[in-house]
Amino acid sequence: MSTALPTGKVTMIVGPNACGKSTLLRGLARLLRPMAGEVLLDGKDIHSVPSREAAARLGILPQTPVAPDGIRVLDLADRGRYPHQGLFRRWSAEDDTAVAEALAATDTLDLADRPVDELSGGQRQRVWIAVALAQRTGILLLDEPTTYLDLPHQVDVLDLVTDLNRERGTTVVAVLHDLNLACRYGDHLVALREGRVVAEGAPAEIVTEELVREVFAMDCRVVPDPVSGTPLVLPIGRHFSPVG
Repeated sequence: MSTALPTGKVTMIVGPNACGKSTLLRGLARLLRPMAGEVLLDGKDIHSVPSREAAARLGILPQTPVAPDGIRVLDLADRGRYPHQGLFRRWSAEDDTAVAEALAATDTLDLADRPVDELSGGQRQRVWIAVALAQRTGILLLDEPTTYLDLPHQVDVLDLVTDLNRERGTTVVAVLHDLNLACRYGDHLVALREGRVVAEGAPAEIVTEELVREVFAMDCRVVPDPVSGTPLVLPIGRHFSPVG
């Protein structure tokens, strides 16, 4: 597998289950070392970058994060600032601000004193996104960030990701199951199947009925999204025939 992810853009990784999406993201996050080849960060092998430096540059939301028993939302969000601490860098007002802004952006500020294990699945997901945002890294890696969220909160999260990219220049790489949301919010798409890159590029340039058939083994129609103008994939299924 070989791919280059554009700096300062929102990249969406899409494909069917078990095609290697999360494995690719874990490789980008230094959680997996490739058996062959290398992952480069600014031209350097990512595994040669010191762990604290990498953590200060890469924020990651894994697919199934686990919080310590009984920890409060605020204390968990504070952990997003740990990579920025050191012998000569103690907790400061800047850290308080970063955490407060992350909680506010994810609509979890009112949950700050609640134990994480008492929250709903959707609330927990938003708290974990806040932890990643609190790091204020230049690169944000998200593994299925809309999991457990209802549709309004899915849109809220993706709007937030877009804001981070547009306002701060954050490079975002996200695994997403919803192809239409990936097309709407992604500047760059990487389509995987069986561990290989089938296509990559701007959604409008690569998302076709032929690509969807090759990647997802599904017949569909691709039309312009009436809201965004990006590709909108309409599955056909066995019980419907295309009209017209």
